[in-house]
Amino acid sequence: MNSSVDYSSRLRELFLDGHWIANTNYSTLLADVPYEVAIKQVHSLNTIAALTFHMNYYLQGLKEVMEGKPLAIHDQYSYDLRPLANEHEWRTLVQTLETNAARFIELVSMFNAEEWSRPFVDQRYGTWQRNIEGVLEHGYYHLGQMVLLKKLALVV
Repeated sequence: MNSSVDYSSRLRELFLDGHWIANTNYSTLLADVPYEVAIKQVHSLNTIAALTFHMNYYLQGLKEVMEGKPLAIHDQYSYDLRPLANEHEWRTLVQTLETNAARFIELVSMFNAEEWSRPFVDQRYGTWQRNIEGVLEHGYYHLGQMVLLKKLALVV
């Protein structure tokens, strides 16, 4: 098993072009979500825009660590999306998620076998493998939420 190939393939399916688990992916799902639906508040649930920001926040932070920068993300800021004013700002957020996902996947594909078991930044955060698996699990969790929110936003 080549973890780098396997994980990068699974990440690509989740974010950019797969249909294996949820019959969709972030790119496909978000492609036809208009601004009005992305920011629509359904009950007390997060909006699609907030979840998009949230996933991008983590991808960007992990990507930066992989590029040699310090870990600069904190859970408490992961939903700090400033209000989006229009369709252009919404599309920019979606494009940023796709760009960060593509770079993140590229970096994962370059991991060597020894890197998977190394600590992610600090022992308390677990290994790189655990963190990459966390991105997959976290990503599918929020993708499922977005699928439901998209359906709910069209009927509420």
